[in-house]
Amino acid sequence: MDVPDVRYARSGNVAIAYQVVGDGPLDLVFIRGTLAELLTAWEQPLWVRHVEGLAASSRVIMFDKRGTGLSDRVREVPNLETRMDDIRAVLDDLDVEQAVLWTAQEGSRLAVLFAATYPERTTALTFYDPTARGVWAPDYPWARTEDDWHRELREAQSRWGERAYLVERLRRDSPTAADDGAFQDWYVRYMRRSASPSAAAAFIRMEMDGDVRDVLPSVKAPTLIGHGPPRADEARYVANSIPDAEVVEIAGLRDIFSWANPAANDVLIEETSRFLNRLGPRPAPDRVLATVLFTDIVGSTERAAELGDTEWNRLLERHNALVRRQLARFRGDEVDTAGDGFFATFDGPARAINCACAIRDGVPSLGLSVRIGLHTGECELIDGKIVGIAVNVGSRVASLAGPGEVLVSSTVKDLVAGSGIEFEELGERELKGVPGKWRLYAVTDA
Repeated sequence: MDVPDVRYARSGNVAIAYQVVGDGPLDLVFIRGTLAELLTAWEQPLWVRHVEGLAASSRVIMFDKRGTGLSDRVREVPNLETRMDDIRAVLDDLDVEQAVLWTAQEGSRLAVLFAATYPERTTALTFYDPTARGVWAPDYPWARTEDDWHRELREAQSRWGERAYLVERLRRDSPTAADDGAFQDWYVRYMRRSASPSAAAAFIRMEMDGDVRDVLPSVKAPTLIGHGPPRADEARYVANSIPDAEVVEIAGLRDIFSWANPAANDVLIEETSRFLNRLGPRPAPDRVLATVLFTDIVGSTERAAELGDTEWNRLLERHNALVRRQLARFRGDEVDTAGDGFFATFDGPARAINCACAIRDGVPSLGLSVRIGLHTGECELIDGKIVGIAVNVGSRVASLAGPGEVLVSSTVKDLVAGSGIEFEELGERELKGVPGKWRLYAVTDA
């Protein structure tokens, strides 16, 4: 197979390098779960065999993550929301309306969030050894501890690029091929060309950050999960959390690269092909993952009485104009205005937080103060309107905020990990009319 041309899509001001292979009836985005570099990958025959297998039944789209490989370097650690934008940018550059997402390990978190947020653009999901969270927790015991991650970060920052260090990583991550001298040579080249020391450390932080467990039940796309015996429990946790997900265990798979064992990987490719061939037409989605934002002017009744109707209405118009400017700036959709408050939705929680902070910091110029609450959850689309329990949660979170405060649910906080947004934990609270207790956080720095 000839090496395809490298093309670039613009995601904001960042250029994302991508390639296209094959001309099958389905578009399939191959999101690699590790550091990667498009051109050096083609020097590995086992990887080429894997791509050829995927391309037998689809048009395969591959890209280098921002900050790595042939894509533009960035200074900040990309969060899941930004990386979703990169997928959309590549799809838009190719005029692709809908695609299958095929990915592994950390990449599955990105695919889960994309599928829940953009169900109309997701044909299906296919995972190999997926993860839902980066850091160990009592109810997620398969992830590494924070100490393990920090140890790896220190090593990467001090030793990245050294052959001995990269071979150590290879032995840990892909033991099947670790003693093959030619594979070692290729892997060392591949890693060196994929990332600089700082980019490698940023990628490791990205692997560590993030938690999409709350999002898994919102995935409605057909999902196939393939896994090797060593990752069975984690894979089945993910499968049990996604409605109607199919799961298959494949003997012989134990490496971070499924294709390091070609015989076992052929089974994975065959299972993928069978799964995709069974796909049929699906109804238009009536549920979508969204971040809801509610604002409320503090002391509005007293202020209206003080100013009188005419002056209060003029002030309210200026307030509304300010809020709408920020909604447009951060790609928010105004859903409703009730009295002196706004209800808006966003396709990304970080944008919602930044918008909330911009509103909070802007209204004092009008002599006003606001309280704002945010939550990310599955919303129903009924006659073009957004409804559902997530809306109620967002409204209740806002009602608990103090003057000038932006409060978020734990789901929002988990999804913006790595964004640089800082929070103060406020503990668990009860939300009126909503079952259970909810852990809330105040935004301290965005």
